[in-house]
Amino acid sequence: MSVAERTSGWPTVRPEVVAEVVAGLSARLQKRLDGAAAKLAERPVTCSGDEWRVEVDEEMVLVLHAPGGVVAEASDVRCGCLLAPACVHRAAAVTLCPLADPAEETATAEPPERAEPIGPAKTAKTAKPTEQPNQPDQLDQADQPEPALTALELAAARHLHRAGCAILAAGVSGAGAVAQAELLRAAHRARLAGLYRPAAAAVAVVTRVRAARSGAPDHRLADLVAGLRDLLDLTTALTSALTTGFGPVAGLRGTARQVYGEEGGLRLYGLFAEPVLTATHAGVVSWAVDADGRLSTVAEVMPHGDAAAAAPQAVGAGNRTVRLGEAPLSHREFSRAGLAVQGATRSAAGRLGAGASVRAVRAAGAAWTAGAPAALWAEPAGAQVARALAAESLPYESRPAGSDLLFLDVTLLGPAPAPAGQGGAPQLLARCAGGVGTGAGSGDGALVVALRAGHEHPGLAFRANLALLATAPGLRLRVIGRLERSDRPELRLLAIGTPPEPLADPGTAGPGAPGPAGLPALVVPADRAGRINLGLERLQTADLQTTNPAAGPAATGPGTAAPVGVPPTDAAPGLPAPVPYGPPAHVLGRRVEQTVTTGRHALAPGAVTAAADRSLLRVAGLATAAELLDTLRAAAVDQRRDVFGRVVPDDHEAFAGAWLAAASYTEELATALCSAAWAGEEG
Repeated sequence: MSVAERTSGWPTVRPEVVAEVVAGLSARLQKRLDGAAAKLAERPVTCSGDEWRVEVDEEMVLVLHAPGGVVAEASDVRCGCLLAPACVHRAAAVTLCPLADPAEETATAEPPERAEPIGPAKTAKTAKPTEQPNQPDQLDQADQPEPALTALELAAARHLHRAGCAILAAGVSGAGAVAQAELLRAAHRARLAGLYRPAAAAVAVVTRVRAARSGAPDHRLADLVAGLRDLLDLTTALTSALTTGFGPVAGLRGTARQVYGEEGGLRLYGLFAEPVLTATHAGVVSWAVDADGRLSTVAEVMPHGDAAAAAPQAVGAGNRTVRLGEAPLSHREFSRAGLAVQGATRSAAGRLGAGASVRAVRAAGAAWTAGAPAALWAEPAGAQVARALAAESLPYESRPAGSDLLFLDVTLLGPAPAPAGQGGAPQLLARCAGGVGTGAGSGDGALVVALRAGHEHPGLAFRANLALLATAPGLRLRVIGRLERSDRPELRLLAIGTPPEPLADPGTAGPGAPGPAGLPALVVPADRAGRINLGLERLQTADLQTTNPAAGPAATGPGTAAPVGVPPTDAAPGLPAPVPYGPPAHVLGRRVEQTVTTGRHALAPGAVTAAADRSLLRVAGLATAAELLDTLRAAAVDQRRDVFGRVVPDDHEAFAGAWLAAASYTEELATALCSAAWAGEEG
């Protein structure tokens, strides 16, 4: 059993409490902290009201006072040993507790309107605060210089940058509780100085480092790499000499809370609902579109104390009432119904507020093929992908709601051949309507997309539904999915529905055209409004019916149907063959990830390995990648030694700068490859 599973029943703790308690340890006890935490994780924990009791041994008990499940003060952690309060048990306990993420401390950047240059360079993630031109006697804010960083902010940003560099240089294997606490201490200092966005990025990094070290099932190395890149990108921009003068630093600072703007009256049409499942939280998010085509969300997400019960909690949240006014409908119902809202408020990220002044009544929903929802599918697939990729350059909390969602019409082809799979995850190939390219392996000018499960947890219905859909090649669907950035078109499937009526021209090809007799069709009960929430509801074999059972299946060939409900033994015949792999971008990406995993010393391979990597990148035309990799390796080994040959500790800033350049290049290259894949260009 992993550490994450053993401590799933512990309360959460504020990041500043962890920093304070660990800082109170002596240097000798700090060296023993990681071992003490591992031992404490094995001890039994009981909860009574707001107190969690941990039996350290037969005579000693550790008590965590956590009103509402959150340890808010260092004094709330009490130990019965003689060294308390400067004992290792208290520090080990707060190290094991998940980090709290209260809504009032959520760092959000202002809605970006345009990127502004910082001196001669530009930062894509820098944004101006929202303008209010209607106020009297107000000067044009575009002409007003923004205030520079104060000395307090600059000192906090530098502290945060040094702590982030130390985490990167140590890697997951070396970033123990003391290094994590130092980053949390720097994050708390940054928050007090008003640097909310960098502070939130630092807390997210610590959370992901903990997940990696404890073997949490939801740990993804790509998320940790992205978190460290964002943190170092922010602190580098803040500590740059260019920001000490006049510069657009408001977007780098962020704001302390979600900002909700007045929306007045809204007519919402439910689209779908998806379960939310993380190491600490579980619930559901409902998606809706208004008459203007803007997407909005309503969430019901709560902490969970038991990893085994998290998936049922997420599924069960779909039956809970939507917290918006007094409309008596659940999230499942809202995904197929509508709401008429008065006094609505909405954040920049599309989250709907549930204040006391909000009034909402149930209204009729709309089919995906009509009205406001249908407009989402009218946008070409290439434009949707471009919109999703452009939004990734914005801070997560500032991205428009649904910016990463794609709305497509597809025809299922069958399960993907084994070489096309990624990490062993099953995939289902589909031909996308309106595909513009010929390089996706289709062979006929249509874009072929690999559909993956929206979430890999077996307790959710995604994987089972994907397996059943794999038995129905030829099925036409209208789908909603989340873009998976890859050098091949990939989509995480979230919801499916009945497609538009067939076109009148029987010779027209594509998902909108009538197929041969015997092809399956999605037939769902009337109360489901022609759609299925794939994470909350399970498809049945009866939901996939042939259009003309008496005619029997058509001849075997591409896109023809096998008997519905019979699992395929291999890829369906006639599927497009996997195309060769694209540019060797993984050579640089692998070194970037290895640094995060094992630290700075991982980048000191032999000369033969370095020469092979350099040659592979240059032959593929990636000369810049080769130079960045050489620079990263040179920075990794560039450490001074004393007269005894021991490494002299440094601040790792030069190494972190080289890593950040390589990581940013890898990010941009992955975006370009994904865009080219959806455009149908060969890698």
